[in-house]
Amino acid sequence: MKNPLKVLASLTAVASLALSLSGCGGGSPQATSDTITYWASDQGNSLDDTAAKLKPSLDRFTEKTGVKVNLEVISWTDLYNRILTAVTSGDGPDVLNIGNTWAVTLQETGAFEPVEGKLLEAVGGEDRFLKTSWSTGGAEGKTPTSVPLYGLAYNMYYNTKLFKEAGIEKAPVTWQEFVETAKKLTKDTNGDGKPDQWGFTAAGASVSANSHQAFVRGLQNGGTLFDKDGKPTFDSGPQVEGVKQFIDLMATDKVMSPSDAEISQGSQKIDNLINGQAAMLFDQSPVKNFEARGFTDWGVAPIPMMSAGATGDLGTQSHVAGINLSIFKNSKNKENAIKLAGFLTSDEEQVSLNKAYRSLPVVSGASSDPAFQTEEVKAKNDALANHALPMPLIAKEGQMETLTGTAIKNLFAKAATGTVSEDDIKAALKDANNQMAAAQ
Repeated sequence: MKNPLKVLASLTAVASLALSLSGCGGGSPQATSDTITYWASDQGNSLDDTAAKLKPSLDRFTEKTGVKVNLEVISWTDLYNRILTAVTSGDGPDVLNIGNTWAVTLQETGAFEPVEGKLLEAVGGEDRFLKTSWSTGGAEGKTPTSVPLYGLAYNMYYNTKLFKEAGIEKAPVTWQEFVETAKKLTKDTNGDGKPDQWGFTAAGASVSANSHQAFVRGLQNGGTLFDKDGKPTFDSGPQVEGVKQFIDLMATDKVMSPSDAEISQGSQKIDNLINGQAAMLFDQSPVKNFEARGFTDWGVAPIPMMSAGATGDLGTQSHVAGINLSIFKNSKNKENAIKLAGFLTSDEEQVSLNKAYRSLPVVSGASSDPAFQTEEVKAKNDALANHALPMPLIAKEGQMETLTGTAIKNLFAKAATGTVSEDDIKAALKDANNQMAAAQ
């Protein structure tokens, strides 16, 4: 999920204000209009591309129901703060997309319609959806306030031309094989004594992407970001080991360019793969970028694990990534907003939309469509269904992402200009852990 999360420090105040607004001002339902407003997240190669790919679906909805949709596509850098502003003001859209890792945080505001009654009936019930995707709709044990819409999961993508040139016939399966393969692919191709082709590339300055790696690498090493009592364990031994493996790609293994410490956007690392400056990357949905650039020398494989065939927490390859759909509780057009939720999650529209955006259907009835039978999609489907867990379902999930992701960002910055010891990693994660504990 490409969702750079910047949670405001004043979220508690936002939640309290939202609760007071949920039944007043612009918040009281009125007569249903024939037009609803939809805030969509940027799922394409640009805002215009996203809108163009979504328009046919919305036109079909209007033709079927007579309800017009006022669409606004909002960039990921702006979407979260736009949502919070709408929550506090009571003046927002009828329907909106959210990054699914935001679901519990936004649920706490009390501003969104519970998925029950007419809304649950409109989307066909819980059983239509992938269990992993449905689990992201809200806090465990509470009625969800968002419905899965687009599914995503991390895979490893690699440059097949560089693999062939290096005599590498298959993608690595274990983490040890991955590091060894990355070393073979890190080369000085122009003879100046410095590598200009790297085995691996990542957005080292992306807080959200870094937090995903802290989550996955910790689980693969037997750790967890929170214990059973909900206390943060960012600095536990397994978590430190997992983060160390990731930082070591630049600091110790030297298979990742120091300049990656400055990359904040996923598109930049994808450019590195396309341009032959790097051979492997982890990503959720780069194929649309490949197609836009006419790049065909790529392959896909599961994210390497510590042990081949690992299952359970140790076999985690991704968080349950994706985009959910929510309805504002104070919508004046709730009846038609619910109709749109049902329409966008229908089998037919799930096929159309997820095919267009290169994402995964979140309903089982759409997954058998030929569009989702490619090796790349099968790999993502397997990761999402069998090797993914939701990011911690806590109200302060955003703060957790910010703290862990920033710690890794700073460690990459240190690795780019010097050395990073295990003690440095322990200290960074301990500081993040202390901040998380103080915020609870």
